[in-house]
Amino acid sequence: MAVPKKKVSKSRRDKRRSHHALSTPAYVEDQESGELRRPHHVDLKTGKYRGRQILEPKSEY
Repeated sequence: MAVPKKKVSKSRRDKRRSHHALSTPAYVEDQESGELRRPHHVDLKTGKYRGRQILEPKSEY
């Protein structure tokens, strides 16, 4: 069984965990409707993606 030979210092432990933080999701303003939406996602209010009508527009969002 693998057992560490020395205690891992707080500095080394925290350097390893520096990439574990969660990032906030990015939002962009839609050019047509002005609503915030995720990049590379369909705008749920208008139902459009890259200028094309993909879904039927919904008024309850």
